[in-house]
Amino acid sequence: MGMTIGTYLPPWGTSDGRVLGYDEDALTMAVEAARLVVDAGAAVSRVVFVSRELPLLEGGNTAPLLAALRLPDTLEVVEQIGGAPAVLDALMSAAPSTLVVAVDAVAPAGAAAALIGARNPLTFAGRAQRSLPQRTRLADGHSYRDDDPRLMRESGVRTSLAAAQLAEKPLVMAGASARDAAAWSAAGAPTLPTLGASSTLFALAALVDSSRSGLVAAIEQAALSAATFAAAGSTVRRHERTPQKAVVRKRSPGGDIKLSLAAYDRAFKSKVGWQAGQCTSCGLMSIPPRFHCLGCGADDQWTLAALPRTGTVYTTTTIHVPVPSLESPYTLAVVECDGTDVRSLMHVTDVPPGRVAIGAHGRLVLRRVAMRTGVPDYGHAFSPDPAASLTAAGGAT
Repeated sequence: MGMTIGTYLPPWGTSDGRVLGYDEDALTMAVEAARLVVDAGAAVSRVVFVSRELPLLEGGNTAPLLAALRLPDTLEVVEQIGGAPAVLDALMSAAPSTLVVAVDAVAPAGAAAALIGARNPLTFAGRAQRSLPQRTRLADGHSYRDDDPRLMRESGVRTSLAAAQLAEKPLVMAGASARDAAAWSAAGAPTLPTLGASSTLFALAALVDSSRSGLVAAIEQAALSAATFAAAGSTVRRHERTPQKAVVRKRSPGGDIKLSLAAYDRAFKSKVGWQAGQCTSCGLMSIPPRFHCLGCGADDQWTLAALPRTGTVYTTTTIHVPVPSLESPYTLAVVECDGTDVRSLMHVTDVPPGRVAIGAHGRLVLRRVAMRTGVPDYGHAFSPDPAASLTAAGGAT
């Protein structure tokens, strides 16, 4: 088996490019893409997470990534800032059971993940490490862009392709604009939904779908990597909803709600891993875990148990009242987890506010529920199935 690829596109935007939801960031998108391959049950021995928009540059993103994927917290995770060539390099050098996740959190946004099987289907074909910094990002967050497409084509793409000494035109070029990709790729090159790190995996997924094997190139400014890809034996799983217009929300004035690190630590595994406390005496489940069991009265007799990541809306309401640090309007729902008696209050995501009905079925997905003093506070939200019963308007507060 070659590799299993999972692709995710946010539901917001247009066919020309997707944009992040208000509750999404690079980590939540990484989880969406990686779950498509991890939930199949294959072993993971190492993780490489590549993006230029890592949520935490200090403190790390490893723990929430592993917890949300229900992977052991003993795994090695490499967090790498990089684009399309960095992802192709990571894939080429990956050993079996390595999970490579790539995310672009700026428009066009998207994420993809690949789990290497017993045989790595990529072999090195060429590389050119050159510097042409047309785009830069400063430490204070400001960015600079030199909009000279001719310079990028001639001194960037053309020169780097020549320096890499490729034997032929690539079947697909990740990281390049649609115009450049069409000009420098072989006939029939697929159009990719992203331009950054994840574009490499979207390119490989397109080749698997069309059963095409051959040369793949990945470029970022003037740095280029190339590999020969054998598509046979690889599979693709996609979570790409039909795009819808982004919702206009208002952010209430006032400072962020202060983060309590003690509370954050206590709730972390339960919230991010979506696990309930289960009484070891009577089996009653509760989220968050309770010290005192309401079923049998036992104290401090519980262990964490994984909850299903599907459920049904028990009741719902839409909030319009401004709340500091939150964007409104937003919809809340009490969701009953499938096969359990656990009900949990959570945000509704992936649909406009007020558009989910009681009885709608859906998935429970990791989302950023708040930012507290600069720290992303992750939890689970309810994402209705595309065919779920929706309502034109919900109850309002």
